[in-house]
Amino acid sequence: MIVFVHLLNDRSGSPRVLRNVMEALASRDSAQLLYLGDGGDGFLGEAVPQARRYAYRRGANRWATLFAYLGSQWGLWRSLRQARDIDRGAVLYVNTLLPFAASLYGRFSGWRVVCHLHEASMRPRLLQWFLLRLACWSAQRMICVSEFHRRSLGLVQARVVANSIDREMFAAGLRSVYAPRRDGVFRVCMLCALRDYKGVPEFVRLAREFAEAEFELVASDDAEAARRYFAAQELPANLRLRQAVADASDIYVRASLVVNLSRVDMCQETFGLTLLEAMTFGVPVIAPPVGGPAELVQDGVHGYLVDSRDAGALRDTVARLAGDQALCLHLSRQCRQRAQALSPEVFQAEIRRAVFEE
Repeated sequence: MIVFVHLLNDRSGSPRVLRNVMEALASRDSAQLLYLGDGGDGFLGEAVPQARRYAYRRGANRWATLFAYLGSQWGLWRSLRQARDIDRGAVLYVNTLLPFAASLYGRFSGWRVVCHLHEASMRPRLLQWFLLRLACWSAQRMICVSEFHRRSLGLVQARVVANSIDREMFAAGLRSVYAPRRDGVFRVCMLCALRDYKGVPEFVRLAREFAEAEFELVASDDAEAARRYFAAQELPANLRLRQAVADASDIYVRASLVVNLSRVDMCQETFGLTLLEAMTFGVPVIAPPVGGPAELVQDGVHGYLVDSRDAGALRDTVARLAGDQALCLHLSRQCRQRAQALSPEVFQAEIRRAVFEE
């Protein structure tokens, strides 16, 4: 039996990767349970509607969220302790550092604990230090998503398993025919949470400064969160905002270029899943020059590595791509080759080895 544990069920990368992990491990052990925080409406609730829920709701401020989080871990501990249908030989698969009560319970219960980490930086730093030390003490196997990720956390013994996308999206991407322009329009897309450190202000500024293109911002947040985030500003006419998209395939089909503009001084991405999704559809990308994306994307081959704080370089790179269809098509072919090297089949084989082999 494999018991999976996750905290925040949203539309970000970590629940999507966990969904792929569950599919990969089902071929080795079909007896699976999922413990899931009941806050959020994301990918895991749709995929596993019978998940066992434990209480977690984000508060109105940082302190309220912290107390809600600590309370959720007490509830998770009790739920695991009260379970009578989990056999003693179970594998406890803890997704992200956050559900630390599961790691602790697994260690004290003698279960095999696997921690799949996705974070590289967390605030406050003391919380990250505590959670990382606890995970190292509890787990028999740690999994990171890139070499950068492993180095940044100092986890010499951790396995690196690069993320992949689900089979359906991968197949759709390979079937898709990339076009630098559709109906004469060059469309720049970014998929992320509505946070400044994700580069949302830079994306809005780019849309204002480059009126020749259309821009699409796909937020993992809901409509109310988007309303609050943009309450003090008016979006440019060439920027479309979408929220909580369940299947982003149609976005990638229409995209001419996909960007990740995370501010490298505030957020160094551990992987960059939306970049891999775009590359599967043959869409060139712009990515940060550091972190996991710099391992995934080769500058000048699959797109370009640009520091989003350099507004001039960013604008010039977009303008170059918008004006050179032959270049876009060349990059597109390279993107598909890179994506095929990180196919779902490769991911599933790697994750099974990481969990079941010593």
